[in-house]
Amino acid sequence: MCSHRPPCPTADSPDHHAAVIVASHPEQGWNLLCNGTIAFDDTGELLPDGRVVAPDRTLGRLAVAA
Repeated sequence: MCSHRPPCPTADSPDHHAAVIVASHPEQGWNLLCNGTIAFDDTGELLPDGRVVAPDRTLGRLAVAA
């Protein structure tokens, strides 16, 4: 898919999210990357082969009432 130089990381590489955005839809919360990955604003991803990368939902410290 990638036709520019240097080529973007493939959808199978660990840094696949670093590929160039070829279509942006901020009103819908997603971008299409040149390696075929769809990256969502919540950090979730849909890979070209249909696999899903779950959003990174890191929990902060929970306040405990004393």
